[in-house]
Amino acid sequence: MANGGPVQHGYPHLETVRTAITALYRRLSRDTVQTFSTSVAPADVAFCDTDDLHLGAQRIAREMVRHFRLPDARLVVCFREMTHAANVELTAGPEYFVELNDRFRTHRRDIGAALAHEVAHVYLHRLDLSFPTTAENEILTDTVTAYLGAGWLLLDAYREDGVSSQKLGYLTPEEFGYVLAKRALLLGEDPSVWFTSPQAYTAYAEGMTRARRDEQQPPLTAAGWAGRRRYAHDRRHTSGVRPTAPYAFASDGAGQLRVSFPCPTCHQRIRVPVRGRVRARCGLCRTVLECDT
Repeated sequence: MANGGPVQHGYPHLETVRTAITALYRRLSRDTVQTFSTSVAPADVAFCDTDDLHLGAQRIAREMVRHFRLPDARLVVCFREMTHAANVELTAGPEYFVELNDRFRTHRRDIGAALAHEVAHVYLHRLDLSFPTTAENEILTDTVTAYLGAGWLLLDAYREDGVSSQKLGYLTPEEFGYVLAKRALLLGEDPSVWFTSPQAYTAYAEGMTRARRDEQQPPLTAAGWAGRRRYAHDRRHTSGVRPTAPYAFASDGAGQLRVSFPCPTCHQRIRVPVRGRVRARCGLCRTVLECDT
């Protein structure tokens, strides 16, 4: 939790975020991802200053449990002084103890954001989906929270001005915007109408630009002129393809040249023959892609 300190920007965790999206699809399938087509509604996590602190926190916790389809999970929420925004004790369940930073006693509108991340931890624990390191695991949790419809709260908790700042979660604001944009492009849901933070709206717009760029990389037909020109050059000189290029060429056993590239939806790599116009279907998320190889 950045509280008054500097907020990191940009995309330092982008590759881990993309790996997390791929891992989510491998664990859930596209059909299950689409059952999360409706995000947590602002009214369901609203918290007035006149609401009882503990009863309100428990109510929001139950809403997060409902959203993540954990009907038998029970969360017990308490508050204490701590460095991080929140912490959850991951046990066999069905009861889980969540500690929230004392700061939320007076910043109640962000309790939903903190609980969204912690309940996502429980959800991933139940799925037995994790990454090797603690840092990667936190990025996975933020990514899943946003991709499955609760993470817009984490981005909306980001506020920054000349004298103060606040940010929850481990992704940068732009990375949160990127994941929310990927979700919006898939499901047609625009979370920006719920933002109360102007900085959140800006980060989402920047993330959307980055997410649309994924759909405009060669050999996809939506690639721009410059990308298509570079791809044609690399196709003629396959040994000189840049290491940073999103595609790679290789010959199969029969000597046929093939190109591999990441699916713009789930980021699993797709491999197709180099033979002009090709329609490819991602085997993981079933997205149909128009390519000019």
